[in-house]
Amino acid sequence: MALLEVADLTVGYGETSILQQVRMHVNTGEVVAIVGPNGAGKSTLMKTVAGLLKPRAGTICFEGRDLVRLRPHHIVRAGICYVPQTDNVFPSLTVEENLDMGAFIRHDDLRTKKAEMYALFPDLRDKRQRRAGHLSGGQRQMVAMARALMLDPTLLLLDEPTAGLAPAVVAVMFEKIVQINQRGVAVLMVEQNARQALQHADRAYVLVLGQNRYEDTGQGLLTNPEMRAMFLGG
Repeated sequence: MALLEVADLTVGYGETSILQQVRMHVNTGEVVAIVGPNGAGKSTLMKTVAGLLKPRAGTICFEGRDLVRLRPHHIVRAGICYVPQTDNVFPSLTVEENLDMGAFIRHDDLRTKKAEMYALFPDLRDKRQRRAGHLSGGQRQMVAMARALMLDPTLLLLDEPTAGLAPAVVAVMFEKIVQINQRGVAVLMVEQNARQALQHADRAYVLVLGQNRYEDTGQGLLTNPEMRAMFLGG
C-alpha cells in the first residue's frame, strides 16, 4: 500500500476546474516531484493534500486513512507537514521562536529536536536569535523546512522550495532535501526547476492543464525525448 494515494482528484475555484481526475502516489521513503508549466495546478494539488482546499471529487488517502474530510491541523497530526512557497516563516519571530512554533503540538523537551535541526541546517545555528525576516531567502527557506520537521513528519510537502534562489543556493537546497529524505522522511515536492527536481526524484509526475501528462522515474523523464523537447529545453 502506498504511503499517500491520490485518485481521480478534481479541484476548482468557482465554476473553473484546476485539477481534473489527477492521480498520483508516494511510497514510503520516496522523493516524488511534480513538475509542469505555470498554471498546471501543481500548487493546487499540494494545497489540497494539505487540507487547505477541498476537492470536488476524488480521494486522498494517507496510510490508508481518508484525508478529504480532515481539517489541516488534523492532517498535520496524521504525519504530513506542508511548506508553502511564500509566507512560510514568521518574519517578526526569531529562528528559535519559529522552530518553537513548528512544534506546537509537542509537549516534550524540544532542545534535542532543535539541536537536530541546527545540525541539519548549520547556517541557522549562529542565527538562532535573529528575526527570520532579516535572513536571506535561502536561510528563510531553511527555517521553514526546519520548522516543519520539528513535528517528525512521515511525509513532507514542499511547494517550490528553490523559487527565487540563486543557483548556488538552489544546489544547497536540493542537498538538504536529499538529507531530509535520508532521515526517513518521504518528500513530495512541486518544482519549477524541473531538470534538477527530476535528477533528485525517485519518481515524478508531469501536470499539464490540470491533468496527468507523464509519470515515470526521474531519470526516465529526463531521457524522454518528448518531455525534453517540451519542458527541458531539448
